[in-house]
Amino acid sequence: MNDQEILNKLIAHDEQATEYFFFKRCRPLFMSVIKNVFSYEVDYDEFVNEFYIHLMENDAYRLRQFEGRSSIYQWMKVIAIRFFMAKRDNMIDMESKEYLLASVPHNEIMDTEKRITAKMQIEQLFNLMQNKRYVYVIKRLVLEGVEPEDVAFELETNVNN
Repeated sequence: MNDQEILNKLIAHDEQATEYFFFKRCRPLFMSVIKNVFSYEVDYDEFVNEFYIHLMENDAYRLRQFEGRSSIYQWMKVIAIRFFMAKRDNMIDMESKEYLLASVPHNEIMDTEKRITAKMQIEQLFNLMQNKRYVYVIKRLVLEGVEPEDVAFELETNVNN
């Protein structure tokens, strides 16, 4: 199924597709979110139930906001992180009040969200580029800060090229 088909089935309340998507396909993604957002044990089913309710409020308003500029999985990850960072004090099975991000100021959390969104947008642009060699050069030079001579050596060409 492509992203739009998944989205349509979720909006249509297709029970089988919804269960498969949230409990099979998204499990590794959501386990990562749980690990990085909460400093205490959170029940996976409770996590999914809370997130599903959030997505389906107001006739699936949030799901309908998906525009396909990234994969549905990347989009879900950003939405889940934002939602649960705000909600992490109210989740069931809370044992501790010590948070993973307790020492991080609010503006740094917002910067992290902006970086995640920017990374998704950059990856989307790279996926649209036909010449993968250009993508490689941009990643190495701009994103990784590798010296032009080293990239030229890797590609068996000269720096001017």
